[in-house]
Amino acid sequence: MEVMLLKDVYKLGRAGEVKRVANGYGRNYLIPQGLATMATPGALTQSGRIMASAVEERARLNQELTAVYEQLNDLQLNFPVKAGETGKLYGSVTTQMISEAIMELKGIEVDRMQIVSEPIRSLGVHPVKARLTVDLIAELAIVVHREELPPESAFEQVVEEVEDTEEFADLQAELEAEEAEADAAAEAEESEQAEEGGEQPEKKEQAEDVGEQPEKEEPAAEQSEQSSMDALFDEIARGGKLEEESGDDKTAPEEEAEKS
Repeated sequence: MEVMLLKDVYKLGRAGEVKRVANGYGRNYLIPQGLATMATPGALTQSGRIMASAVEERARLNQELTAVYEQLNDLQLNFPVKAGETGKLYGSVTTQMISEAIMELKGIEVDRMQIVSEPIRSLGVHPVKARLTVDLIAELAIVVHREELPPESAFEQVVEEVEDTEEFADLQAELEAEEAEADAAAEAEESEQAEEGGEQPEKKEQAEDVGEQPEKEEPAAEQSEQSSMDALFDEIARGGKLEEESGDDKTAPEEEAEKS
């Protein structure tokens, strides 16, 4: 849905601007809180007037809250807490607790909705922002330390975390370098296999060409000699057959004489 902002909204826009937002965010928060209205044609005609009025109001607030900003910016708030061996808290440091600590330390009322932070659940030094106006945003240091140790121990925790992060970054860089080398070696091996695979088909084609070659023709002299030998064998075979036939003719009269 589209809405026209009636007031400055942190991380969204300034008064008089038209913004597209989620239906739930617009209907359940912006419009009920008087921060925006539906971007109807009638409302858009008022955008110029709303912008001009917002500029004047913004300048006035910035002037009034500059002194507050100077007191809050770079402010350190200490929170002694109970925590486990790993540095995780038994609970959390909330924006309401930060708001109360500001009031106790500086006597300045800052609504918890103006403090930009998630619940803090670990030891250490955590940067937090206090949003006074769109232009004035103070940065605070929330020091969360063990209740039996001084606040300085939280800074030691930060140093350890930084060292661990650097070691992790170095280890990650080494692993990435090893992976890059492995990938390069694999690519080189694949390239070599591809080149070898390209030569094999040529050898195969050569083998096929050799296999397809026609049988060599015998020389003419060998063919003539073979023909002569075949003719001689045929003649011998015919001669033997003639002898058998003549033998049969001679024995026939003798057999008739014996019978008579």
